[in-house]
Amino acid sequence: MNNILWELSSDRVAVALKQGRRLDERKFDEYRPLTVQYGVSRNANGSARIKLGETDVIAGTKFEVKEPYPDTPNAGSMAVGMEFLPMASPAFETGPPGEEEIELSRTVDRGIRHSHCIDFEEFVVVEGEKVLVMFVDLYALNFDGNMFDAASIAALAALMDTRLPKMEGGEIVVGEFSGKLSLSCKPVLSTFAKIDNAIVLDPNMAEDHALHARLSICTTESDNLTAFQKGKGGSFSLKEVNQCVDWALAQSKGIRKLL
Repeated sequence: MNNILWELSSDRVAVALKQGRRLDERKFDEYRPLTVQYGVSRNANGSARIKLGETDVIAGTKFEVKEPYPDTPNAGSMAVGMEFLPMASPAFETGPPGEEEIELSRTVDRGIRHSHCIDFEEFVVVEGEKVLVMFVDLYALNFDGNMFDAASIAALAALMDTRLPKMEGGEIVVGEFSGKLSLSCKPVLSTFAKIDNAIVLDPNMAEDHALHARLSICTTESDNLTAFQKGKGGSFSLKEVNQCVDWALAQSKGIRKLL
């Protein structure tokens, strides 16, 4: 029954787009309303909860002392993980991360890492022996379309809220901090859905089910492109990709301003 309902909904989405409109009356290049709440966890080094439309994501950061990677002895590192909680959608189940969670976490990771917004050399505790590893944990609380951008914005907000741990004797002093994490830029992911021949930014649930192809583009305020991720079986022409890039560069400015 659910599949039949989504097929009918997808047909309505496609018909509306052919008429030059979206069912929720947004412009084709318009985000849903965004709200941000910082400091939602006392135990995390930084945390935030965002709602993009009704898509709801919480993010938290935490540090651990680890050995550095052999090829980067003078730099710490970061790991991004995403979990779709079952309460967020009937389609989400308990268990190890699925393909969608892995794809999403890697896309968010690349957008942050390749923007070079974090100087990982500042994470060195003892050169060649001990470094800080920052874990960025993302949890989907409710899914109403476009989990990619919601997770990216939540991760960025949590980074902006992050405090560096105080170190003594090469170990973390629990509950004490040495200052804020410095970010050189603010990478924002913008995701587009292609439905027949129409392209829309920030697909809602109905548009998510109707899309034939998905494209996510991460940009910074200096107009750098730091990550691309193509999803689903359809395709984008070069002209369409360039259009998406232009929209991403323009519309992500409003996200950064709100953050």
